[in-house]
Amino acid sequence: MKKILIICASFRKNGNSAMLAEEFKRGATESGNEVKTVYLADSSISFCKGCLACQKLHRCVINDDAIMIAEKMKNADVVVFSTPVYYYSISGQLKTMLDRANSLYCCDYKFRQVYLLLSAAEDEDETAKGSVSDIQGWVDCFERARFSGTVFAGGVTNPGDIKGHKALAEAYTMGNSC
Repeated sequence: MKKILIICASFRKNGNSAMLAEEFKRGATESGNEVKTVYLADSSISFCKGCLACQKLHRCVINDDAIMIAEKMKNADVVVFSTPVYYYSISGQLKTMLDRANSLYCCDYKFRQVYLLLSAAEDEDETAKGSVSDIQGWVDCFERARFSGTVFAGGVTNPGDIKGHKALAEAYTMGNSC
């Protein structure tokens, strides 16, 4: 059994990215894993100040929800990011959380696998490239972790557009294979 943390960066609770996260969770749970989901929409997260105190203290000095989320990331075996694609990149909410997780860089983090679930209005192959590059760049900073896969649901704009999309089955299968 693995401890899996899903970080959902959509502000739409029943949006397309959230539905991808739910399918991943369903697959991972059915295969016997412990899965927790954090919704950044429910969190108060300030911008990183770049002070680098986290490198000495092993935690951020800004007292908000990012501290708790980073701790959950540190203790998870698998971290899954679910985000809409905004301007060919991850959402600002997720980018802010990744910046605030800088304290993990010098810690004894457990996660070894990182997955990315994406939804976007556009469905061209290049639509996901920026987001994949963002997460790959973050993962590259953690030598014991690897970027393990991406599910991309393109052509989904409004909440619920993803219903019947092949990406839901892909997210379930990816979660089930963790």
